[in-house]
Amino acid sequence: MNPIGNLPQPVSGNPDWIARWQRVARRIRVPLGFLTAGLYLFELWRRAPLPAAVGWSVALVVPGLWLRGYAAGYVKKNKELTMTGPYAHTRNPLYLGSMLMAAGFAVALLSWPVALVLAAGFFAIYVPVIASEERFLRATFPEFDGYCRRVPRLFPRLTVAPDPGSSGTKGAFSFSLYLRHREYNAAIGAALLYTSLLLLRPAIGAIARGLR
Repeated sequence: MNPIGNLPQPVSGNPDWIARWQRVARRIRVPLGFLTAGLYLFELWRRAPLPAAVGWSVALVVPGLWLRGYAAGYVKKNKELTMTGPYAHTRNPLYLGSMLMAAGFAVALLSWPVALVLAAGFFAIYVPVIASEERFLRATFPEFDGYCRRVPRLFPRLTVAPDPGSSGTKGAFSFSLYLRHREYNAAIGAALLYTSLLLLRPAIGAIARGLR
């Protein structure tokens, strides 16, 4: 599927639920991002994160980072239907990786409000994105329907999907694809969030004491 971050353009013709939902998603994703960031800072200011919670979050964030990076090294956006590597387990490993990372940082804060806002954001934005991508792939690649029958949309199957042989392109992880998709930005973002968990609250407290 398409690398995360680019909302597909609405399909031409009569507007349907996908096109309408995409328009709504494009309008709300920036305000939703600010809302999430503001809530994150408020929760961090309200109470210090527990070291145990931060530790448990790593069990979600690191696999999410790995899955996104692994998937980015396989996908060739809009050029071929990728069915190997992580795409033999789930049709959307990039989005699944992002969900794991978001859940990890919600665990780090032990914050139900942050978890609910993140869940709402994923539902509001990624449902139309996935639907639009599937429509494009179904129209572009004749083997897509067979691929859908073998591989689940999001939550992965444990075994590698059987390869029909002639359909689909064999592939292997490509570090150049990983770099081309700039997937290292996810690791940088995760590092910054963990840094904020450790240092931002003490910094805010020092500033507040200095203003008294």
